[in-house]
Amino acid sequence: QITDAQSRMNVVNLVEDGKISLPALARFAALFERLYIKRPSMDANKIINDDLTMAIHLNIISDKVTRDKFIETVNEGFKTASHGKATEAQKNMLKGFFSDPFKKGDKIRLEYVTGAGLKVYKNNVYKGVVPGVEFKKALFSIWLGTKPADAALKNKMLGKA
Repeated sequence: QITDAQSRMNVVNLVEDGKISLPALARFAALFERLYIKRPSMDANKIINDDLTMAIHLNIISDKVTRDKFIETVNEGFKTASHGKATEAQKNMLKGFFSDPFKKGDKIRLEYVTGAGLKVYKNNVYKGVVPGVEFKKALFSIWLGTKPADAALKNKMLGKA
C-alpha cells in the first residue's frame, strides 16, 4: 500500500558552476512528500503509465526554493525522464502557472485527472491544466522513473521504505 513519504530537506543551492547539480536535484526531489493514487501499487511503471487520477503534493519548506530554481529543476528532470514526452509548449504552460514567487509554506499540488490532464494548484488555488497523459508520464517519471531524481524518495513514495 502507498504510504506518505515524509522526506524533508533544506535546499541550499541547486546550481553549481552555472549548471544544475544532480545531487542538489535529488535533494530537491525530496521535497515531494506524497503520492496519491486511487489503486495502491508499488509498481512505479504501472503508476507512471496508468491513465488514472493521481497526484503529487509538494510543500515548500525553505525560502531557498525559489520559483526559478523549481522551474530549472523540473526542466532538468524532463531531460532524464524515462517515460512519456513533454513538449516545449507543455513545459511553457507549466512554467506559466508559477509566475509569482515561491515562499516557505507554499503548497503545490500536481493532480493528473483522466481525460483532463495535469491540473496545477498553488496554495489550493487552481492555476490551470496541462493536457496530455504523455506529459503526466514524463512529469511523474522524474521521481518514479528508471532514473529517478532520488532513488530513496522513489521507494518512500512507493511505500517500499
